[in-house]
Amino acid sequence: MDIREIIGVTNLQQWILLALFLAALLIQLAYYLLVYFKLPRYKSAPLSPSDSGISVIICAKNEEKNLECFLPKILEQDHPNFEVVVVNDGSSDQTEDVLILLSARYKQLRYTSIPNSDNPMRGKKLALTIGLKSAHFEQVVLTDADCYPLSNQWLNRMAAHLSDEKRIVLGYGGYERHKGVLNSIIRYETVFTAIQYLSFAIKGKPYMGVGRNLAYHKSLFFENKGFARHYHLLSGDDDLFVNENATGLNTAVELSREAHTCSVPKSTYSGWIKQKKRHLSAGSLYRRSSRIRLGLEWISRIILYTTLIWLCISSPWLWLASALFGVLLVTRLVVFKLGMRCLDEKHLLLPSLLFDPVMPLIMGIIWFTSLFESKYQSWS
Repeated sequence: MDIREIIGVTNLQQWILLALFLAALLIQLAYYLLVYFKLPRYKSAPLSPSDSGISVIICAKNEEKNLECFLPKILEQDHPNFEVVVVNDGSSDQTEDVLILLSARYKQLRYTSIPNSDNPMRGKKLALTIGLKSAHFEQVVLTDADCYPLSNQWLNRMAAHLSDEKRIVLGYGGYERHKGVLNSIIRYETVFTAIQYLSFAIKGKPYMGVGRNLAYHKSLFFENKGFARHYHLLSGDDDLFVNENATGLNTAVELSREAHTCSVPKSTYSGWIKQKKRHLSAGSLYRRSSRIRLGLEWISRIILYTTLIWLCISSPWLWLASALFGVLLVTRLVVFKLGMRCLDEKHLLLPSLLFDPVMPLIMGIIWFTSLFESKYQSWS
């Protein structure tokens, strides 16, 4: 008996599956060739170093070890006029003691402390707003307490883009490489997301940035009422702010390795899942155009792999489907490899063969389960 008879697939259903497969494949090809390929082709215009004052804002909650290790790398940046403002958000460890010691060594360091609170609605956005209000300079660069720049030119590179026209600068923030599947998942998801948002920004349609490496004008923040629209969410201090305020004209991209930051990745699946739930909760507030672009990529990828499996099992067009998918696969690997090179990332090309079909499912499950949980969780 034919396998199509066993699983009950009619000729009409086979045509429908083929049509869905072809549509999804063409959509995926369009994303890689028309959008993601812009990242490796991007060449920034020559920039002149800026001596304008710049403030680095860092929010810290129970980050004594990270501040001790990483804050000196920020305080020793090769920029002529900068300050570092650390907001200690109710830490219960020795964060304050570390800040006292470091402020005695570095004149650029200023810090303020917020008393601890049991209010579940208070998240990072309050600490960040306080940091922005206390910043002395109009130009601000944001990063996290568990992040460190890969060179002492980080501030110079990010600040060089800021001008009267360019009021937002998107940088890349990666994660340290460690052994284990979880680390590969975290790094792959970070790289793929960066290829997406940086490529769309280069295309003139910015929709998000990451708080690990983000710069903008302080006045832009207050002119647009800061986080007022989404203050109730613990996430969104970076991506929602960019989604609301970034345009193709006021946004710049910085790709050089000297301007990258690196962060300490989560070491447990539960910690990473909690982090992703916070991040995914902001997606519903993206502009409609952003949701459509991201949703179309996500849905088309699911349809592509689902129909490919069915066509391989039940269709007389097995060789056609395999050949067309091979074209997409080669295209994706080439573009992803070039994107990794731009972001100075390695050892993710082969894992991407597994993660590309699996990640939409993982993210979908994480998003679905987050709907049944309280949105008021600690931001740390």
